[in-house]
Amino acid sequence: MTPPVVLTIAGSDSGGGAGIQADLKTFAALGAYGVSVITAVTAQNTLGVTAIHPIPVDVVAAQLDAVLADFEVAAVKVGMIGDPAIARLVVERADRLPNLVVDPVLVATSGARLASTASVAPLVAYPCVVTPNRQEAAALVAGRVETADEMEAAAELLVDKGARAAVVTGSELAIDVLRFDGKTETLRGEQVATVNNHGSGCTFSSAIAVRLAAGDPVPLAVRNAKRYVAAALTGGRDWRLGAGPGPLNHFAP
Repeated sequence: MTPPVVLTIAGSDSGGGAGIQADLKTFAALGAYGVSVITAVTAQNTLGVTAIHPIPVDVVAAQLDAVLADFEVAAVKVGMIGDPAIARLVVERADRLPNLVVDPVLVATSGARLASTASVAPLVAYPCVVTPNRQEAAALVAGRVETADEMEAAAELLVDKGARAAVVTGSELAIDVLRFDGKTETLRGEQVATVNNHGSGCTFSSAIAVRLAAGDPVPLAVRNAKRYVAAALTGGRDWRLGAGPGPLNHFAP
């Protein structure tokens, strides 16, 4: 059977744990065929980001148009943008980008700043599924997002801004908060004791995109993605790849 095509629009991680590389691994692990548009090339490893080279907007547009001219895309995950012009480009093509999932990548796991809130604002205002962590949600709503109640408030604000659904992730609390269709739901899980969490946010948003491509409604797609990330964290917790926080095991059984 022909697999669904899922597109990632994101930056490249030379360490292979996050960004385009994590997205494509997630797509493959979950049975989708991955295609990609690279927005930036980063020099990074498990210890941090040492350089970022943005891809010119016209080259990003050329990649996107090439993919859309030849593939029937079933879902799209957007990660690192960096340039508001790229966000506007995505919005301009949005009628050809079904099941849009936006991971508003602002800060890397290492703490390196990757983008400003202005760079993702045009996308957050579009009816997508937006998946910020607590720190990113705080930046997007200009407020504190630490507790479960604050996560709920942030998710509601993001939907009020125009998102189709918002999932504020809180891995340290082992909970995520979903706002969709007028309802707010707290999704609880078991914490996985591991330092190898590099790329977990990318993986989560990519897994949601795959499940939406497969026909899951948003709440089920989010729950399935949450289970997948927990399995990937568990599968890679004993890995020793690099000197810092390592990657997930995207192909864990």
